[in-house]
Amino acid sequence: MKNASLPRLKRTWESIDLATAPCDGPVAFGDNLDAQTVLGAYRHGLYPFPADTLEQRLLNEMSYEPDVAAGRVKLLDDSAEPYSVAWCSPDPRPLILVEQARVQRSLRRQLRKATNWVTTADACFERVIQQCREGRAERWLTDELLASLCSLHKSGHAHSVEVWDDGQLIGGTLGVRIGAVFSADSQFTLRSGAGKVAVTDLTRRFAEAGGLAIDVQHDGDHARLLGARPIPRPQYLDMLNAPHQGAPLPTEALPATRLAD
Repeated sequence: MKNASLPRLKRTWESIDLATAPCDGPVAFGDNLDAQTVLGAYRHGLYPFPADTLEQRLLNEMSYEPDVAAGRVKLLDDSAEPYSVAWCSPDPRPLILVEQARVQRSLRRQLRKATNWVTTADACFERVIQQCREGRAERWLTDELLASLCSLHKSGHAHSVEVWDDGQLIGGTLGVRIGAVFSADSQFTLRSGAGKVAVTDLTRRFAEAGGLAIDVQHDGDHARLLGARPIPRPQYLDMLNAPHQGAPLPTEALPATRLAD
């Protein structure tokens, strides 16, 4: 797909004014998913949502080309297949504020019974990310994005939390840490409640590391059940850009039952 006639934007995230960007849907399109581009997007309040198939890319183009032409949605200027990756920054943003995080009563009951469950962090990032995309019809965790997130993990920017039952991996979550905010990209569950336990454990560990909020990106019933609440985008960006000196994410193996307290 070639869109030379449409207005292009130099690929610097600072040039995207989120104060005037759409509240719903993409704020920009582009196709570069290298690790530094992805990290730069997170630092400026955006996250990638790739289209895995040609049909999805064509649907993006048909749906958003009028907004691109009008300048409401930006088209990044070095993209050969610009509609292959949507860059999103929803307003409001669903956040779990770690100081206000509460464990649901039903999950507390389950945790008290899960005496064999253990949680870890950064024990097997690549296994977690593979499980997060396993069996999903809309495979937004494409090979390119997976490779970038693995690269960001190796450089200390992306992290995973794992849930184990007698040594078997049964749940997990992963995402990218930007200062006081952790942007949680995905989770998986192989045993009932294990995905929620992973997010709850991440919240606890991130609080211990001096973090302020877990960004779950997509609002909805599932996000609300995890304890997320909508925060206006300007407030989210202030939190993202605030000076922060946090500690490393604790990684030791810990009993999941502690999360019931």
